[in-house]
Amino acid sequence: MSSFVRPADAGQDPLKEISKNYRPISTHLAITPPVSVVIPAMNEAENLPYVFKTLPDWIHEVVLVDGNSTDDTVAVARGLWPDVKVVRQLGKGKGDALITGFAACTGDIIVMVDADGSADGHEIVSYVSALVSGADFAKGSRFANGGGTDDMTPIRKLGNHVLCSVVNTKFGARYTDLCYGYNAFWRHCLDKIELDCTGFEVETLMNIRVVKAGLKVQEIPSHEYLRIHGASNLRAVRDGFRVLKVILSERSNRAKRGARRKSARGLPLRTGQGEAS
Repeated sequence: MSSFVRPADAGQDPLKEISKNYRPISTHLAITPPVSVVIPAMNEAENLPYVFKTLPDWIHEVVLVDGNSTDDTVAVARGLWPDVKVVRQLGKGKGDALITGFAACTGDIIVMVDADGSADGHEIVSYVSALVSGADFAKGSRFANGGGTDDMTPIRKLGNHVLCSVVNTKFGARYTDLCYGYNAFWRHCLDKIELDCTGFEVETLMNIRVVKAGLKVQEIPSHEYLRIHGASNLRAVRDGFRVLKVILSERSNRAKRGARRKSARGLPLRTGQGEAS
């Protein structure tokens, strides 16, 4: 048996044929997976010019989830990014908006970006680089070496630290930041984590469930800037308790799954009254 190398067709540039499927990100990095950016927004018309200005031109699509805005959010988005995919949010809350946006994405990689101007789109390259290098979930951190924040009060920093420590202890994670919404992941991760909350606590739920699913997580240093226009709907105490509730409920779910596995193996289970069943 002989082998041979087929010559290229006349006039065909092999390198051009290969490279046309790749998206150049920088002078030393190119990728083939399409990247979708999801932006949940409600009355953010004044902030969107700052958000879109930092988005790289090599991304595959921008999915704007409009939470029934009463200003020109949608019109501004379309003016800034003519191919933007606008999805109307039927429910309420950030979690509901993100779930809606994820369902509309066609890219292999999904990036979550807030619409208030606090996130720098230039950092997306770091998230994507981590994913194409082997991570399943690239998690932004304001407290990793190289990160920072201009928008956290001392009480919010303390609350974030305490809640992060609880998650690390209970779920075996090694996070430096918990309640931050700038993340990226391969779309297939959605098949392994079920998102079923509607509020700000959705980020915490995702962070917990990617660890429980055994996915490879890499933290990305990120700098959070102040909201440019408008007021945030975040309430430190109220939303802190909602995050804590998610953490506690996930502990309960994990215990129930462990109990079901024991039951399947025919092992006796202990009830609250010390009875075996």
